[in-house]
Parts: sequence; C-alpha cells; structure tokens
Amino acid sequence: MLYGAVEAGGTKFVCAVGDEKGNITDLIQLKTETPDVTMPAVVDFFRKYDLKAIGVGSFGPVDIDPTSATYGYITATPKTAWKNYPILKTLQDGLRVPVAFDTDVNAAAYGEWKRGAAKGLDGCLYITVGTGIGAGAIVGGRVLQGFSHPEMGHIFVRRHPDDRYEGKCPYHKDCLEGLAAGPALEERWGKKGAELADRPEVWEMEASYLAEALVQYILILTPKKIIMGGGVMKQAQLFPLIRQKVRRLLNGYMPFPYVEDEIDDYIVPPALGDRAGITGALMMAIDRE
Repeated sequence: MLYGAVEAGGTKFVCAVGDEKGNITDLIQLKTETPDVTMPAVVDFFRKYDLKAIGVGSFGPVDIDPTSATYGYITATPKTAWKNYPILKTLQDGLRVPVAFDTDVNAAAYGEWKRGAAKGLDGCLYITVGTGIGAGAIVGGRVLQGFSHPEMGHIFVRRHPDDRYEGKCPYHKDCLEGLAAGPALEERWGKKGAELADRPEVWEMEASYLAEALVQYILILTPKKIIMGGGVMKQAQLFPLIRQKVRRLLNGYMPFPYVEDEIDDYIVPPALGDRAGITGALMMAIDRE
C-alpha cells in the first residue's frame, strides 16, 4: 500500500510517497508559486501512484475545523495568491482519495512523535523558528487544537533590556515572531542569521526570547519533550543558551527531571531533521484510517 504526503511551505512544497511503514520511496520539491502553477504539479506527481490516502501539513493560517464551511482553506496568509485558497478540496477533487489535513508545524510535531525525538512518549511540543515562528503540540496522544490551531509564535514576551528594535510582526510588532523570527534577526542586526554566527550578543538576545516563550509553554502544557527546528535553530550555539535560560527563569519552580537533570535531552533538535514535516504528513495519511 502506498500513501502520499505534502508539506506545503511558503517557499517550497515537498511531496512524497511512502509505504505503510512510513518509509519514503519517492520525493520531489516544487517552488511555491501561485496556486494555478504549483497545485497542478502536485496533483500530477501523485497521479502516477495508486494511493490509499494523503496527508497534508500546510503553511497558514489554515482552517482545520471539519465543521467549518472553509475547512481545508489557507486563510489570512500574507501570500496574497494563496489567501482563502481551498487546498484540501483541490487535492480531493484532483486525486479522489481521502486527505488528512493540518498545519505544517502540527505535521512536524506528529512526525517527531511517531518516528522521531518524541517516539514512545504520549506527547511533545514542536517549534519551528525560521521565516516565522510556529508550534504544534501533541497532548495525551492527540494534536492540540480548539476552534483553530494554536498560534504560539504570536505570544508576547518581555523585552530584552538591550533591545530597541520595534518588531517585525505586521499584526503585533513585538510578539515572539516579531522579535525572534529570521526576518527580525536580519532587520535588527543588518545581516542574515548565518552571517551573525560570531556575534554572541545576537544569540544571547535570541535565546532570551525563545527561553521566555518555552517557559510559558512548559508551565501551560508541561510537554514531555520540546523539539526546536527551523533555519534559525541551525545555529547550534542556541541550544545550550536556551536550556540555561529556561532553567534560570523557572528558578526551581518545576523540580522535575525534564527541566533539571535531563534538560539536555528535553530541549532538542528534531531527530528527523528537515524531514520532520513530510514524515509527519505521511504518518497522518497512514493513521487516517
């Protein structure tokens, strides 16, 4: 049996086919252009296969409420051509197979839970720090959602005392994403993150914002594993800084091994690397039944 998977990102679509064990057997990447260019190419790729189901993890915001009239739509995205686009229906109409649909970060969380760093646990938190900041959570073996998916990248954090940057978020200015996503790094410091590797003050500030956010997530969700991916987190010096600051901010209030003796194994990079999202989408398709 074969299953399909789509990781629909703001810059690229990753499409894969895999077997019932979750092994990927074919994979392509497509540039995210307008829907009338990208989506026919996605459909054409999958038409070569006799698929049992497809899993989709999409950039957002998206409507993931099955009772909603706009379920399966990409909604208020800044990518104008994709605003209010029915991505789920397009795939269902083009391929005539069941489709499991969620956000890209929820798919990545699902992948890491099923086959990655959180395998064997009953939940985890996955955070991506890149062009934007988003997070998905598995709680008690289920993806966390309410009337919509969580928007953990838009929480408010205390300003670093040395930060005079206004913030990049078009909605909130100095929310977490507005202060700590890749575009904020570049605008504040005048260079892309990869060019700032030797500037310790950059990463001390970045780690401070991310640690503040993690402490809030820990206090609210108490996840059993925190997995941090995305382009910004490829700066390896961030992980020890974040762990140190999380422990300092908690200040002994959560005297559990996760955040005390085992914090190096608690806040970790994705075990699946850049394939967390596509693996999660594939597992969503398999588990849909």
